[in-house]
Amino acid sequence: MTLASRCGLASPAREAALAALLARLRDERVETLRVAWCDLHGALRGKTLVVGPDPAWLRVPFAEGIGMVSTVLLKDSADRTAFKVFEPGGLDGLPGFGAANNLLLLPDPASLQLLPWAPGTAWVRAETVWADGTPVAADPRRVLQRALADLREAGHGLRCGLELEFHVWRIAGDAATADLAGEAAWPAEPPPLALVHPGWQLLSEAHADRADEVLTLVRRTALGLGLPLRSLEIELGPSQFEAVFAATDALTAADQVVLFRNGVRQALRRAGYHASFCCRPPLPHAVASGWHLHQSLVGRDGGNALVREAQAGDRRDARQVLSDTGVHWLGGLLAHAAGASALAAPTMPAYGRYRGSPMAPQAAVWGRDNRGALLRVIGGPGDAATRIENRAGEPAANPYLYVAAQVWAGLDGLRRTLDPGPATESPYAEAGDQAPALPASLAEALDALAADEVLMQGLGPAMATVLLAVRRNELARHAAAEDPAAWERREYLARS
Repeated sequence: MTLASRCGLASPAREAALAALLARLRDERVETLRVAWCDLHGALRGKTLVVGPDPAWLRVPFAEGIGMVSTVLLKDSADRTAFKVFEPGGLDGLPGFGAANNLLLLPDPASLQLLPWAPGTAWVRAETVWADGTPVAADPRRVLQRALADLREAGHGLRCGLELEFHVWRIAGDAATADLAGEAAWPAEPPPLALVHPGWQLLSEAHADRADEVLTLVRRTALGLGLPLRSLEIELGPSQFEAVFAATDALTAADQVVLFRNGVRQALRRAGYHASFCCRPPLPHAVASGWHLHQSLVGRDGGNALVREAQAGDRRDARQVLSDTGVHWLGGLLAHAAGASALAAPTMPAYGRYRGSPMAPQAAVWGRDNRGALLRVIGGPGDAATRIENRAGEPAANPYLYVAAQVWAGLDGLRRTLDPGPATESPYAEAGDQAPALPASLAEALDALAADEVLMQGLGPAMATVLLAVRRNELARHAAAEDPAAWERREYLARS
């Protein structure tokens, strides 16, 4: 019995997808196939297979998997293993993990993508499994799949629309002047950077024209990957941009974030640019970037379950905008906002964004089309586009965990029929006074997550153990750094 069979994945559909993959690799003369998996930090890892003149040999790894060292799941933001894997008790609470033992990557043939920036190269997504076919519980994508399964049992699906802000700079140095010691440091310094546009003119057409080469590369990369990119915009800060995507089902949306970030960084690097999804780059005058996650529930009839047919209550009542289901979902998002911050904003720079950045949330409040609130409710009675926008996220967040947190929180709101209270009119005045303030640091967010039984249960013991250990390891190393700003440049700006 093959590994795919032990995992319950062997099927005529999978075999047909594999046959189509092999034919396309042959027809497109693909030379290398990247087998990729998304880690805790939202970055892609994996193995590169050499296709060769006859791609039929790839049937073996698609059936039996590809070995990968298990410590890749236990890395912090500098690629340091956060667990003492060779010491007794060092892996307590992590069944299956051993002394840097192997797990297996099982590629999904239906996920084949030709990479538009890398001629002769294709890509497939892989799942992590143990040799007996047991899923690896500390895999972030697996966590979202479990959350969405719970949501389906409750009779709903989730659709997400994405607004993702990021920075792009021109690389100013060259090989002749490169600092080899800095480039080889662990982790390395980012390259010397120059602005693509000067910022401070939101949605500037002149800045868009100035940045046309960057925008063209981003557009061609996204569309070449089949992503539903709808607009590219000039954001407020120097060298800052925003990409907006059409709504789709939650798992697909999370997959699209991984593909977009990975593709943009690689394509722009080849053209002499450095793209970063670091929330608040430790550079002069940098403006923090957000990730605004739009969400709507799908009902049993396939329609938008947040839509209210006829309004009720006054302007500040959520029932004037949302169905009863939507009201309780909103209440759940607010009730778990503190703990969910650790998943929506998992890096230290993100918490600078909550302290004075333009239109960033500071309190667990909701508002009607209010960009200062944590949760912005958009729509109204009979409006099929009614949705809730969560404005807490940072663009470096792991999309699977960010979206999963929305599911667990919203489901708890449905189960307990939670009420979100009245809409805010002054979201910043209410922070810490009339409404709970959001965590002011990653340390506070991690403590809130550890104390949130619903979110911890959703993560599961293995994922929760890994996430808390990795993030707290980063906090300890940051506290010990002689130069915290240099530490953040290397850990986040150079890598995120």
